[in-house]
Amino acid sequence: MQTPAVNDNNRVKGVLYIVSTPIGNLEDISLRALRILREVDLIAAEDTRRTRQLLSHYDIHTPLTSYFDGNQESKSEKLIARLTTGNSVALVSEAGTPTISDPGHRLVVRCIDAKIDIIPIPGPTACITAASVAGMPLNAFVFEGFLSPKSGKRRRQFTAVCEENRTLIFYESPHRLTPFLQDALEILGDRHAVVARELTKKFEEIFRGTVSEALRRFTVTPPRGEFTILIAGNRK
Repeated sequence: MQTPAVNDNNRVKGVLYIVSTPIGNLEDISLRALRILREVDLIAAEDTRRTRQLLSHYDIHTPLTSYFDGNQESKSEKLIARLTTGNSVALVSEAGTPTISDPGHRLVVRCIDAKIDIIPIPGPTACITAASVAGMPLNAFVFEGFLSPKSGKRRRQFTAVCEENRTLIFYESPHRLTPFLQDALEILGDRHAVVARELTKKFEEIFRGTVSEALRRFTVTPPRGEFTILIAGNRK
């Protein structure tokens, strides 16, 4: 691992590693990520149960602590305290790359302020995985992540990107997918769309068509799994 930084009081500081983990298939993890997860003093995980499954699969026994939306403020304080006294910490999300529509932003900012080294360990992320097979222009794109669960605000968010000519990328949960597609159809129009679900998993599906065709498809067949949606930019 990288040599830790030294703070103003000559105490050795630890390092925060932002570690990407598989979004489904456990083989999609780098050798470097596995090494870091073995070597750090502590792993801060959004979902400790899911992370434990990954660690068990690779026979890794590093201590775990929870770090999720509900405890980010208090847990960031504790993690900073450990880092400033020399402990190294790996931050992992439930799946994919931390801080990308997942917890971690607050901890990263706190580490920057405290002059603690932050090292990214790159790997899977659902938006790029879906984009790579979408067949849509990706020389430039707009990642919007999760829109509001409330239709009124979601429609305003769609309106804000309606004139955007770059490919639009979104995340959505299964129980909100059809309302999402309905609002997209009404605000953005019937554009080309790609809807990817359960990427890298057994029931992976990549649907290509228009927004209205996707809406019909997932109205007839109730959506399951986590979704990444790409919608063509405004071509007018």
